[in-house]
Amino acid sequence: MALLEVIALTAADARAAQEGGADRVELVADMAADGLTPDPHVVAEARRATTLPIRVMLRANAGFGTTGRELSRLLETARRLRDCGADGFVLGFLDPFGHLDLGSTGKLATAAGPLPWTFHRAIDHAADPAAAWRTLRQAHGGPDTVLTAGSPRGVDAGLDLLVRRAAEGPDAAALIMAGGGLRRRHVAPLAAAGVTAFHVGTAVRPDGSWHRPVDPGLVADWRALVSAARPRDA
Repeated sequence: MALLEVIALTAADARAAQEGGADRVELVADMAADGLTPDPHVVAEARRATTLPIRVMLRANAGFGTTGRELSRLLETARRLRDCGADGFVLGFLDPFGHLDLGSTGKLATAAGPLPWTFHRAIDHAADPAAAWRTLRQAHGGPDTVLTAGSPRGVDAGLDLLVRRAAEGPDAAALIMAGGGLRRRHVAPLAAAGVTAFHVGTAVRPDGSWHRPVDPGLVADWRALVSAARPRDA
């Protein structure tokens, strides 16, 4: 069955995601900055509110780079968040030239281990997204999921690229989690290409607003949608 991941900002969001039938929660803070690391107490509250797997964002600023001081703080934060109930993490960095910062990303992934992790949408903002994608596909001990819209402008602009990446083979398709402006009309072509993981945020909130809580009914609508979608050869 296809995986449905819902962005949560609070424990109540996480509870609503589970009520609606989501498979996993991505817990973040400050969506005005596209998602930063939440406070440990929020992670602990979310852990008490849901039995769903919780992947927690490890990101200290609104960009996709990091500094040595920031990275040191994130390394310690990862350990604290794991103790608070995180089941996995969402992370990834670019260097000042827009290439994958494998050093910083690898250090943080190692600190987060042995928990699984998602490489987030930094890939869509890379100077050479194709090279970044190849590197992530080949990385030993790399992410089990790459959250990507295929374009910094969102899935509308990146849909064709996601379909082409999925066509590289089952392993490639399994690595993709489509998200970033994902809309209902995108699900069928992505599923037909072999994509089985979908990530939503404003789509499961009334009026599409981050100021409104996750709505279990909207989550249920998405659950039905992604569950009904089938690969082309199914």
